[in-house]
Amino acid sequence: MSLDEDRPHRQLDRLLRDLSARRRPGVFTYVTVAGHEAIPTGVEVEATVREAEGLSVVVEVGTATAAGWPVGYRAAWITCGVHSALDAVGLTAAIATALAAEDISANVIAGHHHDHVLVAEDDADRALAVLGRWRDQPTSSA
Repeated sequence: MSLDEDRPHRQLDRLLRDLSARRRPGVFTYVTVAGHEAIPTGVEVEATVREAEGLSVVVEVGTATAAGWPVGYRAAWITCGVHSALDAVGLTAAIATALAAEDISANVIAGHHHDHVLVAEDDADRALAVLGRWRDQPTSSA
């Protein structure tokens, strides 16, 4: 791997061309931990977002069930394997737009190195196919 491959990228066409979407094992759900309620010891949380209504957490369905939390939305977690810069413009919009065109919901979580998309569990294979289309397109020559 060259040093350039490890750097975050900003150019949208390169990000899309290099994007390799892969499904993370498991099925995930969103839960709100309200008020001063604490996350039980030993509960492995995959992602959090603090909101006025409480702490939104993403956990595996089995984890939610074991913690006594309700399971609603069942999601597949797709990691977009391209190192995007946090100030890159358009990647999230392109992902959401491509999935929306196929009637697939997209719940995007940005990590420091990658973007992650949670889609309805039943839509996982279709979402992976949609996100894989960019890699199959020929590159434009300048």
